[in-house]
Amino acid sequence: MHHKKSIVFFLSFLLVGVAGSAQSEEQVYVLNTSTGSPYATEARDGFQDLVVAEVFRRIGLQGRVERYAASARALLNANNNVDHGVVMRIAGLEKKYPNLVRVPERLIENDFVAYSKGLDLKTDSWESLAPYIVAYINGWQIFERNLTPGQERTTVKEPSQMFTMLDKKRIDVILYERWQGLYRASNTGVSVKVHEPPLASVDMFMYMNKEHEHLIPKLAQALKEMKADGTYQKIFDRVLTPLAKLDGE
Repeated sequence: MHHKKSIVFFLSFLLVGVAGSAQSEEQVYVLNTSTGSPYATEARDGFQDLVVAEVFRRIGLQGRVERYAASARALLNANNNVDHGVVMRIAGLEKKYPNLVRVPERLIENDFVAYSKGLDLKTDSWESLAPYIVAYINGWQIFERNLTPGQERTTVKEPSQMFTMLDKKRIDVILYERWQGLYRASNTGVSVKVHEPPLASVDMFMYMNKEHEHLIPKLAQALKEMKADGTYQKIFDRVLTPLAKLDGE
């Protein structure tokens, strides 16, 4: 009798161990990004962090964002299925990275804008920047492709450099994405004016590696439902909307 009880106890212990192990090894889908705050943060409370976590939760899975300093490395890792996808990229990425498949529901619209210390400037064309010295991050193709020939410009490696240069009047205008720019301005203590309309507005999407393509319809539907029930707007208003108050207009 004692022998049977020992066997039952041993088997129960094994089952608990297996269940615990399975739970600890539950699949976590990693979507990478090369953007920092307010989109992806160490505390995982950025806009991308919260949207990805909620989208995956709604389809019964776990998802999180991993940040890379190098954009090219992030894309290669997603294309090679080291990570499971990317969070926020333009449409057409699959032309260069054929293993990536787009989630068709838009994640967000990125506005690429000009910032100054109070210039009277309406940015209704790229030519409107002609009288000014502009700065942007080296490699940002949207600016490199669209600035007019002869535009006086300087490029930097780190966003904070642009705001320091603006504050010291070494440049006239910063070119950047709206929310990252406002966040950086607040962190460097530089009061900026955001000029309207945006120089460009671009729809951004999530992508999954083709090995996980079966999840895409579910992810798209979950994101669409988040927008319909107000969850998406609550995240937007929690993370991004407060930054608009920093516009020194």
